[in-house]
Amino acid sequence: MASLPCLLVVILSLVYNVAATCSNGTCKLLDECSSDGDCGAGLYCFSCPLGFSGSRCVRSSVTDQFKLINNSLPFNKYAFLTTHNSYAIDGEPSHTGVPRVTFTNQEDNVTQQLNNGVRGLMLDTYDFDGEVWLCHSFGGQCHDITAFEPALDTLKEIEGFLSANPAEVVTLILEDYVHTPNGLTKVFTDAGLMKYWFPLTSMPRNGADWPLVSDMVAKNQRLLVFTSIRSKEQSEGIAYQWNFMVENQYGDGGMKEGSCPNRAESSPLDDKSKSLVLVNYFKTTPLKVLTCIDNSGQLINMLQTCYGAAGNRWANFVAVDYYKRSEGGGSFQAVDTLNGKLLCGCDDVHTCQPGSTSQACSSPS
Repeated sequence: MASLPCLLVVILSLVYNVAATCSNGTCKLLDECSSDGDCGAGLYCFSCPLGFSGSRCVRSSVTDQFKLINNSLPFNKYAFLTTHNSYAIDGEPSHTGVPRVTFTNQEDNVTQQLNNGVRGLMLDTYDFDGEVWLCHSFGGQCHDITAFEPALDTLKEIEGFLSANPAEVVTLILEDYVHTPNGLTKVFTDAGLMKYWFPLTSMPRNGADWPLVSDMVAKNQRLLVFTSIRSKEQSEGIAYQWNFMVENQYGDGGMKEGSCPNRAESSPLDDKSKSLVLVNYFKTTPLKVLTCIDNSGQLINMLQTCYGAAGNRWANFVAVDYYKRSEGGGSFQAVDTLNGKLLCGCDDVHTCQPGSTSQACSSPS
């Protein structure tokens, strides 16, 4: 019996040593962790029960391709992480006085999303209570139980980010139910965003390249806005999304292995008269516990499938739910892969040699 205490000491020592192999910011990708503070820069401590046991350090931010490689190519030669229903945030308090009864799609607020490298935001805009609101609704009508917040609040967050980050470009993709004349123009003006507006007249048609990102930055034309209402090109000078972009099917219909059909409003994905490609990869009904699997290897596989469907074009935007949930690299690694393919033909943007444009790949560090 005297050996039992000794055995317990050995076991506890082994457990401690395993737990103490890394801590205080020294843990690397997929190392076991007990808190965010254990993980190194660009990582956080996360549990994906369907993907791995315990908690591990996974990625929490995007590689800035402009800083790593360059910003001197056309806008359509880069890829950007995009959040689906960016405003539908867990824990967002009711702004109507009525408890909300609808889905959420993200866990971070919009400022946090932008700070972590998200550069495409999908927003659903509605007429509601005399203003433009962001709403997760149905039938083209916003209700007390489906309203998240006035659009002005979110747009002011975007203005704050653009003001503080003068070399960054943000794209807004609006599922638009605003029918008040000039309703969008007013809310964008009130948010102070018009000074960043990329003009419709400068957007390329017939598949031509977009302006260089460096030129967009120099001119301070760093906000691209697309609407789902065609008539707003004439009435408000806001680009009709599907005049410039092809998009695959959203929801469950866009998650079938080996298939990448276009959504109904979009031209076929291989229509090269549209020079931007958007790939959606999220379930019709968001399920947090499954998202870490969806945002990992399955996402990379779908990007490859959609590359073929789009006439051998890599996606410029990849839209996901709960963007930080993954088995390791997740949506961030997906964007690194896309930028590697777009910028130099490599499998990861980190293997692109600065200044290279084709197959100049180094070994990943």
